[in-house]
Amino acid sequence: MFNLNLVSSAIASTATFTGLENPVSASERSKSIQQWLVFGASAFLVSIPVFVQAPLVRLYPTISLLSTIPWFVLSLILIFRPKTQLWGDLLLGFAGCWLAGSIYWGWFRWEPILHLPIEAIGLPFAIWCLGKSWGKVGAYFYLGSLLGTAITDVYFYLTGLMPYWRQVMHAEPELAMPIFQSAIGQIDTPWGIGCAIVLIAVLLTVGLLSLRDRTLHWRAFSGAVFSTLLVDGLFWLAASAA
Repeated sequence: MFNLNLVSSAIASTATFTGLENPVSASERSKSIQQWLVFGASAFLVSIPVFVQAPLVRLYPTISLLSTIPWFVLSLILIFRPKTQLWGDLLLGFAGCWLAGSIYWGWFRWEPILHLPIEAIGLPFAIWCLGKSWGKVGAYFYLGSLLGTAITDVYFYLTGLMPYWRQVMHAEPELAMPIFQSAIGQIDTPWGIGCAIVLIAVLLTVGLLSLRDRTLHWRAFSGAVFSTLLVDGLFWLAASAA
């Protein structure tokens, strides 16, 4: 005889299992989306100082420096709200990058040897954050951006581009292009190409290894590293096409 009770129990069990499975699956999807959002936001934030802050700081360095305050205030407001804590954390790391960029490009851009030390001005705070297990997303974003800056500066040192850096910073914008073209000639050598390959490989390796970790702070780090590669590549293409 057909047992309706048995069928009803089976349907109820299936529904219960499905109800349990879907939230887990939805939760995993939500985490994955959040990880990629952090990665994309980090990559985007690295590009802002290059394309937005650079012209601002060249014309109005004091305004660029003072605008760090709203960035910090906004980041703290977001951090202390549970729903926006993650984005406030990331924005805090960005504010540190903005502060360092404003100081260097506003008043010290003529001396490349000071670039990395000034960009590292937020390093003690980032280390403190990591020691306290607070603000990890912002700290890792800052460290990823700083690593990209360091690798780029190392390339400038290895290929003898520092004199061109000084010339570009002292030249008027309309006179900078011939200097860029001379610098490209310096890069387009076996040594310049070899150094580029090695350093790109280092950044790619670091970026990919950190991307394999699904924690949000490592995604922020990876996004900053990969964005450095993209920005450097765009500058190289622009200078080569000129």
